[in-house]
Amino acid sequence: MTKRLKIKLVLENQMVFSGFSFGAPVSAAGEVVFNTSMTGYPESLTDPSYTGQILVATFPLVGNYGVPGFDKLDNLMKNYESDKISVSGLIISDYSEEFSHWNAYQSLGEWMTKNGIPGIYGIDTRELTKILRESGTMLGKIVADEADVPFFDPATVNLVAQVSPEAPEIYGNGKHRIVLVDCGVKNNIIRCLLNRDATVIRVPWNYDYSHEQFDGVFISNGPGDPKQCLATIEHLSHSLTQDKPVFGICLGSQLMALATGADTYKLKYGHRSHNQPVQLVGTDKCYITSQNHGYAVDADSLTENWQPLFVNVNDGTIEGIRHKSKPYFSTQFHPEASGGPTDTEFLFDVFLDMVKGDYNRLNTL
Repeated sequence: MTKRLKIKLVLENQMVFSGFSFGAPVSAAGEVVFNTSMTGYPESLTDPSYTGQILVATFPLVGNYGVPGFDKLDNLMKNYESDKISVSGLIISDYSEEFSHWNAYQSLGEWMTKNGIPGIYGIDTRELTKILRESGTMLGKIVADEADVPFFDPATVNLVAQVSPEAPEIYGNGKHRIVLVDCGVKNNIIRCLLNRDATVIRVPWNYDYSHEQFDGVFISNGPGDPKQCLATIEHLSHSLTQDKPVFGICLGSQLMALATGADTYKLKYGHRSHNQPVQLVGTDKCYITSQNHGYAVDADSLTENWQPLFVNVNDGTIEGIRHKSKPYFSTQFHPEASGGPTDTEFLFDVFLDMVKGDYNRLNTL
């Protein structure tokens, strides 16, 4: 790892933050966003939803527990949410040169260097986060060795097409066949389905799965603007005319809304943390959730047969929708919560209960 190599972050408003490199000494560009989680950086960095983004960690000390090994379980990376680092870069306040953890394999900096991902430490992430909260997410670039690069707006391209697989793949041998439309799925979502006696048929974002034999449809999380995924929306619209259960998470929730004729919009700075409170509509029940998204469903645009399922207690945004009579529902948050609280993992049980025929299961929450 290069010691004390100077590197800088340049924002589109021309503000410059200078620091030191702890990852690959290369330049990169993307949308600058922040995450308020205290732990879980190996999971966050490999979450495909961060594709095209430069991540700011608000917790001041990062790297103290290194990163775990790269062994696989069920043909999936055991300790990570995908096979590679998804962020374009990482910005932190203080990097821990020394790491200690029973599961540690190497340092965070070594891992990022091997993957060609730049990182900056030694800047005031509190000031940077305040700027992003007040101005909203903005474009930025990490510049190393004065090797300047142009700004890059991830909203202008179909990021889902970049992270989705090219061909179908099957996991497990369970009783219930679930088509998983992979828009940038996290590995723990697949694990949560496999743990519930499912066979997971993982298909590309634009795959026409209508000819497959399946018992339910799952629409995954993923990066970017949901309106870029026209093929997914088209296929999902057809699924929502059938009676087979459909469950969407994060981007999957936005795609479900668009497939019903509703609208989505970009949040000012998004929800990225492990401690977002959401309320089950019509009850006093509140859950602590893990989240990572920059877009939301427009509540006023929901069509006649659809209604909010969860709402965010902090800002009132929709955190999930449901059909009033059919077995279709979604969450904007992550019930698989890796990393993060597992308070809402029971929603996978709800989905599988629907697959088994209990179409009124949502009414018992």
